[in-house]
Amino acid sequence: MGPLDILNHLLNFVAPAAALALLLALVGRMFGPKPTPTLGWWARAAIVFVVGVAALVAGLVVWGRDGKMLTYALLVLATASCQWLLARSWRG
Repeated sequence: MGPLDILNHLLNFVAPAAALALLLALVGRMFGPKPTPTLGWWARAAIVFVVGVAALVAGLVVWGRDGKMLTYALLVLATASCQWLLARSWRG
């Protein structure tokens, strides 16, 4: 496998986390509570992206392969929880 193939596989591996991070950051601004002034939408997206990639790597390590539905369920749960914490939604 050449370097371009490796890059293609890595980009495809992290694509669900990137899409979900951008979606949560942008939709969270519209429907969530007023964001804290210390974090912009891009910072929230970056934090949620890192959490999402960590969830994907954890699923790959535990189940030994990429693309299992439990891994994607973990991705959704981890990124949604991260967004909830960053938005401080427990305050109400």
